[in-house]
Amino acid sequence: MEITRVKTKKDLYDFILLPWKIYKNYPNWVPPLISEVKEILDTQKYPFWEHARRELFLAKDSKGEVVGRIAGIVDENHNKYHNEKMGFFGFFECVNDYSAAEKLLDAARDYVKSQGMTHFRGPVNPSMNDECALLIEGFDMPPTIMMPYNPPYYVELLEKYGLRKIKDLYAFIKDKPGIPEVVLKLIERYKRRENVVIRQIDMRNLKREAIYLREVYNDAWADNWGFVPMTEKEMDYTIKKLKPIAEPSLVLFAEVRGKVVGTVASVPDINEVLKHLNGRLGIIGALKFLYYRKKITKIRSIIGGIKREFRGSGLFGALYYHTEINGLKLGYRCAELGWNLEDNRQINEFEASVGARIYKKYRIFEMQL
Repeated sequence: MEITRVKTKKDLYDFILLPWKIYKNYPNWVPPLISEVKEILDTQKYPFWEHARRELFLAKDSKGEVVGRIAGIVDENHNKYHNEKMGFFGFFECVNDYSAAEKLLDAARDYVKSQGMTHFRGPVNPSMNDECALLIEGFDMPPTIMMPYNPPYYVELLEKYGLRKIKDLYAFIKDKPGIPEVVLKLIERYKRRENVVIRQIDMRNLKREAIYLREVYNDAWADNWGFVPMTEKEMDYTIKKLKPIAEPSLVLFAEVRGKVVGTVASVPDINEVLKHLNGRLGIIGALKFLYYRKKITKIRSIIGGIKREFRGSGLFGALYYHTEINGLKLGYRCAELGWNLEDNRQINEFEASVGARIYKKYRIFEMQL
Protein backbone atom coordinates (compact mmCIF):
# COMPACT_ATOMS: atom_id res chain seq x y z
CA MET A 1 0.00 0.00 0.00
CA GLU A 2 1.46 3.34 -1.08
CA ILE A 3 0.33 6.79 0.09
CA THR A 4 1.11 9.67 -2.26
CA ARG A 5 0.40 13.39 -2.17
CA VAL A 6 -1.78 14.88 -4.88
CA LYS A 7 0.61 16.91 -7.03
CA THR A 8 -0.43 16.60 -10.67
CA LYS A 9 -3.64 17.15 -12.62
CA LYS A 10 -3.93 13.37 -13.02
CA ASP A 11 -3.60 12.91 -9.25
CA LEU A 12 -6.40 15.42 -8.71
CA TYR A 13 -8.54 13.70 -11.35
CA ASP A 14 -7.99 10.35 -9.59
CA PHE A 15 -8.87 11.97 -6.25
CA ILE A 16 -12.14 13.40 -7.59
CA LEU A 17 -13.25 10.28 -9.49
CA LEU A 18 -12.55 7.65 -6.81
CA PRO A 19 -16.15 7.71 -5.45
CA TRP A 20 -17.42 6.30 -8.75
CA LYS A 21 -15.41 3.15 -7.92
CA ILE A 22 -16.42 3.04 -4.25
CA TYR A 23 -20.16 3.49 -4.85
CA LYS A 24 -20.74 1.45 -8.00
CA ASN A 25 -22.92 -0.99 -6.00
CA TYR A 26 -24.65 1.66 -3.85
CA PRO A 27 -27.84 2.74 -5.65
CA ASN A 28 -28.64 5.48 -3.11
CA TRP A 29 -25.37 7.33 -3.71
CA VAL A 30 -25.80 10.56 -5.69
CA PRO A 31 -22.84 11.47 -7.94
CA PRO A 32 -21.75 15.08 -7.35
CA LEU A 33 -20.95 17.37 -10.25
CA ILE A 34 -17.28 16.83 -11.03
CA SER A 35 -16.84 20.52 -11.82
CA GLU A 36 -18.16 21.52 -8.38
CA VAL A 37 -15.90 19.12 -6.48
CA LYS A 38 -12.93 20.43 -8.46
CA GLU A 39 -13.86 24.01 -7.57
CA ILE A 40 -14.28 23.23 -3.86
CA LEU A 41 -10.77 21.74 -3.81
CA ASP A 42 -9.30 24.70 -5.72
CA THR A 43 -7.44 26.87 -3.21
CA GLN A 44 -7.65 29.83 -5.60
CA LYS A 45 -11.41 29.69 -6.18
CA TYR A 46 -13.11 28.38 -3.03
CA PRO A 47 -13.20 31.17 -0.41
CA PHE A 48 -12.79 28.78 2.54
CA TRP A 49 -9.14 28.34 1.59
CA GLU A 50 -8.44 32.02 2.22
CA HIS A 51 -8.25 31.13 5.91
CA ALA A 52 -7.44 27.41 5.68
CA ARG A 53 -4.87 25.08 4.16
CA ARG A 54 -4.88 21.45 3.17
CA GLU A 55 -2.94 18.51 1.77
CA LEU A 56 -4.56 15.81 -0.37
CA PHE A 57 -3.48 12.16 -0.28
CA LEU A 58 -4.16 9.04 -2.36
CA ALA A 59 -3.78 5.39 -1.39
CA LYS A 60 -2.63 3.00 -4.13
CA ASP A 61 -2.48 -0.78 -3.96
CA SER A 62 0.34 -3.01 -5.22
CA LYS A 63 -1.00 -2.74 -8.78
CA GLY A 64 -1.01 1.06 -8.67
CA GLU A 65 -4.80 1.26 -8.46
CA VAL A 66 -6.25 4.13 -6.39
CA VAL A 67 -8.20 2.62 -3.48
CA GLY A 68 -8.55 5.57 -1.10
CA ARG A 69 -8.28 9.31 -0.60
CA ILE A 70 -8.22 11.84 2.23
CA ALA A 71 -7.47 15.49 2.96
CA GLY A 72 -5.69 16.92 5.98
CA ILE A 73 -7.13 20.35 6.79
CA VAL A 74 -6.24 23.22 9.12
CA ASP A 75 -8.76 26.06 9.46
CA GLU A 76 -7.32 29.13 11.15
CA ASN A 77 -10.77 30.69 11.58
CA HIS A 78 -11.98 27.66 13.51
CA ASN A 79 -8.96 27.66 15.79
CA LYS A 80 -9.20 31.39 16.48
CA TYR A 81 -12.94 31.24 17.17
CA HIS A 82 -12.75 28.23 19.49
CA ASN A 83 -9.25 28.86 20.86
CA GLU A 84 -8.19 25.35 19.80
CA LYS A 85 -5.47 23.63 17.83
CA MET A 86 -7.84 21.44 15.86
CA GLY A 87 -6.77 19.62 12.73
CA PHE A 88 -9.39 18.09 10.45
CA PHE A 89 -9.68 15.33 7.90
CA GLY A 90 -12.14 15.30 5.04
CA PHE A 91 -13.06 13.93 1.60
CA PHE A 92 -12.41 10.46 3.04
CA GLU A 93 -13.24 7.60 0.69
CA CYS A 94 -11.77 4.11 0.90
CA VAL A 95 -12.36 0.52 -0.14
CA ASN A 96 -13.17 -1.85 2.70
CA ASP A 97 -9.53 -2.42 3.62
CA TYR A 98 -8.33 -1.28 7.03
CA SER A 99 -4.68 -1.13 5.99
CA ALA A 100 -5.56 1.48 3.35
CA ALA A 101 -7.75 3.46 5.74
CA GLU A 102 -5.09 3.37 8.45
CA LYS A 103 -2.37 4.71 6.17
CA LEU A 104 -4.66 7.44 4.82
CA LEU A 105 -5.62 8.55 8.32
CA ASP A 106 -1.96 8.44 9.33
CA ALA A 107 -1.09 10.76 6.45
CA ALA A 108 -3.79 13.30 7.30
CA ARG A 109 -3.02 13.08 11.02
CA ASP A 110 0.72 13.55 10.46
CA TYR A 111 0.04 16.55 8.23
CA VAL A 112 -2.09 18.42 10.77
CA LYS A 113 0.32 17.43 13.56
CA SER A 114 3.15 18.96 11.56
CA GLN A 115 1.11 22.17 11.49
CA GLY A 116 1.07 22.29 15.30
CA MET A 117 -2.39 20.80 15.86
CA THR A 118 -3.18 18.77 18.98
CA HIS A 119 -6.53 17.22 18.02
CA PHE A 120 -7.92 15.47 14.93
CA ARG A 121 -11.59 15.72 13.91
CA GLY A 122 -13.74 14.82 10.93
CA PRO A 123 -14.94 14.17 8.40
CA VAL A 124 -15.58 17.68 7.07
CA ASN A 125 -15.59 18.46 3.36
CA PRO A 126 -13.92 20.86 3.99
CA SER A 127 -15.74 22.50 6.95
CA MET A 128 -18.83 22.37 9.17
CA ASN A 129 -20.39 24.98 6.85
CA ASP A 130 -20.09 22.48 4.00
CA GLU A 131 -20.98 18.82 3.65
CA CYS A 132 -19.77 17.15 6.82
CA ALA A 133 -19.98 14.12 9.13
CA LEU A 134 -20.38 10.41 8.47
CA LEU A 135 -23.77 8.80 7.84
CA ILE A 136 -24.44 6.22 10.58
CA GLU A 137 -28.21 5.62 10.17
CA GLY A 138 -30.51 6.02 7.18
CA PHE A 139 -28.64 4.25 4.39
CA ASP A 140 -31.91 3.19 2.73
CA MET A 141 -32.62 6.64 1.27
CA PRO A 142 -30.50 8.92 -0.94
CA PRO A 143 -28.93 12.03 0.60
CA THR A 144 -30.35 15.49 -0.03
CA ILE A 145 -28.43 18.45 -1.37
CA MET A 146 -25.22 19.19 0.59
CA MET A 147 -25.60 16.10 2.80
CA PRO A 148 -23.14 13.17 2.86
CA TYR A 149 -23.58 9.53 1.99
CA ASN A 150 -21.07 6.74 2.65
CA PRO A 151 -20.80 2.96 2.98
CA PRO A 152 -21.73 1.62 6.44
CA TYR A 153 -18.25 0.13 6.92
CA TYR A 154 -16.64 3.59 7.18
CA VAL A 155 -17.72 3.76 10.82
CA GLU A 156 -15.82 0.56 11.62
CA LEU A 157 -12.70 1.80 9.82
CA LEU A 158 -12.62 5.07 11.79
CA GLU A 159 -13.36 3.45 15.14
CA LYS A 160 -10.71 0.77 14.63
CA TYR A 161 -8.23 3.60 14.06
CA GLY A 162 -9.10 5.05 17.46
CA LEU A 163 -11.42 7.88 16.45
CA ARG A 164 -14.42 8.28 18.73
CA LYS A 165 -17.75 10.05 18.56
CA ILE A 166 -17.60 13.71 19.53
CA LYS A 167 -21.03 14.78 18.23
CA ASP A 168 -24.03 13.34 16.35
CA LEU A 169 -26.14 15.32 13.89
CA TYR A 170 -29.81 14.65 13.10
CA ALA A 171 -31.77 15.10 9.90
CA PHE A 172 -35.55 15.27 10.24
CA ILE A 173 -38.06 14.52 7.51
CA LYS A 174 -41.54 16.02 7.20
CA ASP A 175 -43.53 14.00 4.68
CA LYS A 176 -47.06 14.64 5.93
CA PRO A 177 -48.33 18.20 5.47
CA GLY A 178 -50.03 20.06 8.26
CA ILE A 179 -49.13 21.72 11.56
CA PRO A 180 -50.96 21.08 14.84
CA GLU A 181 -53.62 23.69 15.62
CA VAL A 182 -52.07 24.57 18.97
CA VAL A 183 -48.78 25.45 17.25
CA LEU A 184 -50.55 27.57 14.63
CA LYS A 185 -52.40 29.56 17.31
CA LEU A 186 -49.13 30.33 19.13
CA ILE A 187 -47.51 31.45 15.88
CA GLU A 188 -50.39 33.76 14.92
CA ARG A 189 -50.63 35.21 18.43
CA TYR A 190 -46.95 36.15 18.43
CA LYS A 191 -47.08 37.61 14.91
CA ARG A 192 -49.93 39.92 15.89
CA ARG A 193 -48.38 40.98 19.17
CA GLU A 194 -44.93 41.84 17.79
CA ASN A 195 -45.99 43.16 14.39
CA VAL A 196 -44.00 40.42 12.65
CA VAL A 197 -43.58 40.49 8.88
CA ILE A 198 -42.56 37.35 7.01
CA ARG A 199 -41.21 38.13 3.56
CA GLN A 200 -39.40 36.27 0.81
CA ILE A 201 -35.95 37.09 -0.51
CA ASP A 202 -35.65 39.95 -2.99
CA MET A 203 -33.72 38.44 -5.89
CA ARG A 204 -33.09 41.93 -7.31
CA ASN A 205 -31.13 42.93 -4.22
CA LEU A 206 -29.06 39.84 -3.48
CA LYS A 207 -26.09 41.81 -2.17
CA ARG A 208 -28.25 43.33 0.58
CA GLU A 209 -30.05 40.06 1.27
CA ALA A 210 -26.71 38.22 1.57
CA ILE A 211 -25.76 40.62 4.35
CA TYR A 212 -28.99 39.82 6.21
CA LEU A 213 -28.50 36.06 5.77
CA ARG A 214 -24.94 36.20 7.06
CA GLU A 215 -25.82 38.45 10.01
CA VAL A 216 -28.65 36.20 11.16
CA TYR A 217 -26.75 32.96 10.56
CA ASN A 218 -23.61 34.08 12.38
CA ASP A 219 -25.60 35.46 15.33
CA ALA A 220 -28.04 32.57 15.66
CA TRP A 221 -25.39 29.86 15.48
CA ALA A 222 -22.70 31.69 17.47
CA ASP A 223 -22.91 29.42 20.54
CA ASN A 224 -23.32 26.13 18.70
CA TRP A 225 -20.73 23.38 18.95
CA GLY A 226 -18.27 23.41 16.05
CA PHE A 227 -19.68 26.58 14.50
CA VAL A 228 -17.39 28.96 12.62
CA PRO A 229 -18.80 32.28 11.33
CA MET A 230 -19.13 32.51 7.56
CA THR A 231 -17.08 35.20 5.90
CA GLU A 232 -18.66 37.64 3.47
CA LYS A 233 -17.02 35.83 0.53
CA GLU A 234 -18.22 32.44 1.75
CA MET A 235 -21.82 33.62 1.99
CA ASP A 236 -21.62 35.31 -1.42
CA TYR A 237 -20.24 32.09 -2.91
CA THR A 238 -23.02 30.00 -1.34
CA ILE A 239 -25.72 32.31 -2.69
CA LYS A 240 -24.13 32.36 -6.14
CA LYS A 241 -24.13 28.55 -6.25
CA LEU A 242 -27.69 28.17 -4.99
CA LYS A 243 -29.22 31.01 -7.03
CA PRO A 244 -29.87 28.90 -10.18
CA ILE A 245 -32.00 26.41 -8.23
CA ALA A 246 -33.55 28.76 -5.65
CA GLU A 247 -37.28 29.31 -5.26
CA PRO A 248 -37.67 32.86 -3.84
CA SER A 249 -40.77 31.96 -1.83
CA LEU A 250 -38.72 29.33 0.06
CA VAL A 251 -36.04 31.78 1.23
CA LEU A 252 -37.80 33.71 3.99
CA PHE A 253 -36.91 36.50 6.41
CA ALA A 254 -38.68 37.46 9.62
CA GLU A 255 -38.78 41.17 10.39
CA VAL A 256 -39.73 42.67 13.75
CA ARG A 257 -40.37 46.42 13.70
CA GLY A 258 -38.63 46.62 10.33
CA LYS A 259 -35.48 44.77 11.41
CA VAL A 260 -34.47 41.37 9.98
CA VAL A 261 -34.06 39.04 12.96
CA GLY A 262 -34.57 35.55 11.53
CA THR A 263 -34.41 33.44 8.41
CA VAL A 264 -35.20 30.00 7.06
CA ALA A 265 -33.70 29.32 3.65
CA SER A 266 -34.80 26.18 1.81
CA VAL A 267 -33.97 24.93 -1.66
CA PRO A 268 -35.32 22.18 -3.91
CA ASP A 269 -33.43 18.93 -3.45
CA ILE A 270 -31.34 19.10 -6.58
CA ASN A 271 -29.90 15.67 -5.76
CA GLU A 272 -33.08 14.27 -7.31
CA VAL A 273 -31.70 15.68 -10.57
CA LEU A 274 -27.99 14.96 -10.04
CA LYS A 275 -28.59 11.22 -9.66
CA HIS A 276 -29.43 11.17 -13.40
CA LEU A 277 -26.36 13.15 -14.58
CA ASN A 278 -23.45 10.96 -13.41
CA GLY A 279 -21.40 13.99 -12.45
CA ARG A 280 -21.37 15.76 -15.80
CA LEU A 281 -23.35 18.74 -17.07
CA GLY A 282 -22.75 18.88 -20.81
CA ILE A 283 -25.40 19.49 -23.45
CA ILE A 284 -27.18 16.21 -22.72
CA GLY A 285 -26.76 16.79 -19.00
CA ALA A 286 -28.31 20.24 -19.30
CA LEU A 287 -31.34 18.79 -21.09
CA LYS A 288 -31.68 16.13 -18.41
CA PHE A 289 -31.37 18.83 -15.76
CA LEU A 290 -34.28 20.79 -17.23
CA TYR A 291 -36.39 17.65 -17.51
CA TYR A 292 -35.80 16.24 -14.03
CA ARG A 293 -35.85 19.68 -12.38
CA LYS A 294 -39.63 19.67 -12.84
CA LYS A 295 -39.94 16.32 -11.05
CA ILE A 296 -38.31 17.28 -7.73
CA THR A 297 -40.58 16.38 -4.81
CA LYS A 298 -38.46 17.38 -1.80
CA ILE A 299 -36.93 20.53 -0.36
CA ARG A 300 -34.18 20.91 2.22
CA SER A 301 -33.86 23.72 4.75
CA ILE A 302 -30.16 24.55 4.63
CA ILE A 303 -29.94 27.76 6.68
CA GLY A 304 -32.15 28.63 9.60
CA GLY A 305 -31.94 30.66 12.72
CA ILE A 306 -33.23 33.45 14.92
CA LYS A 307 -31.02 36.11 16.44
CA ARG A 308 -30.28 35.31 20.07
CA GLU A 309 -32.34 38.17 21.51
CA PHE A 310 -35.48 36.71 19.86
CA ARG A 311 -34.97 33.04 20.74
CA GLY A 312 -38.02 31.28 22.11
CA SER A 313 -40.25 33.93 20.58
CA GLY A 314 -42.13 31.79 18.08
CA LEU A 315 -40.45 33.38 15.07
CA PHE A 316 -38.90 30.12 13.91
CA GLY A 317 -42.34 28.54 13.96
CA ALA A 318 -43.73 31.36 11.84
CA LEU A 319 -40.93 30.97 9.29
CA TYR A 320 -41.40 27.22 9.21
CA TYR A 321 -45.18 27.56 8.75
CA HIS A 322 -44.81 29.88 5.76
CA THR A 323 -42.11 27.64 4.27
CA GLU A 324 -44.47 24.66 4.38
CA ILE A 325 -47.36 26.63 2.89
CA ASN A 326 -45.19 28.01 0.08
CA GLY A 327 -43.59 24.63 -0.59
CA LEU A 328 -46.99 22.97 -0.96
CA LYS A 329 -48.10 25.68 -3.40
CA LEU A 330 -45.04 24.92 -5.53
CA GLY A 331 -45.86 21.21 -5.58
CA TYR A 332 -43.30 19.91 -3.09
CA ARG A 333 -44.57 17.20 -0.79
CA CYS A 334 -41.63 16.48 1.46
CA ALA A 335 -39.02 18.46 3.41
CA GLU A 336 -35.75 17.61 5.11
CA LEU A 337 -35.05 19.75 8.16
CA GLY A 338 -31.51 19.96 9.47
CA TRP A 339 -28.95 18.97 10.14
CA ASN A 340 -29.39 19.64 13.87
CA LEU A 341 -26.97 19.01 16.70
CA GLU A 342 -28.14 16.04 18.79
CA ASP A 343 -28.19 18.19 21.94
CA ASN A 344 -30.02 21.18 20.43
CA ARG A 345 -33.14 20.30 22.37
CA GLN A 346 -35.12 23.40 21.45
CA ILE A 347 -34.99 22.94 17.69
CA ASN A 348 -35.29 19.14 17.86
CA GLU A 349 -38.41 19.39 20.02
CA PHE A 350 -39.91 22.04 17.73
CA GLU A 351 -39.45 19.90 14.62
CA ALA A 352 -41.00 16.91 16.36
CA SER A 353 -43.95 19.14 17.40
CA VAL A 354 -44.77 19.96 13.75
CA GLY A 355 -44.80 16.30 12.73
CA ALA A 356 -41.23 15.77 11.57
CA ARG A 357 -39.21 12.73 12.60
CA ILE A 358 -35.53 11.80 12.64
CA TYR A 359 -34.73 9.68 9.61
CA LYS A 360 -30.96 10.02 9.27
CA LYS A 361 -28.12 10.33 11.78
CA TYR A 362 -24.57 11.48 11.18
CA ARG A 363 -21.44 11.46 13.32
CA ILE A 364 -18.34 13.61 13.77
CA PHE A 365 -15.30 11.78 15.14
CA GLU A 366 -12.28 13.03 17.07
CA MET A 367 -9.05 11.92 18.70
CA GLN A 368 -6.23 13.58 20.59
CA LEU A 369 -2.84 13.63 18.87
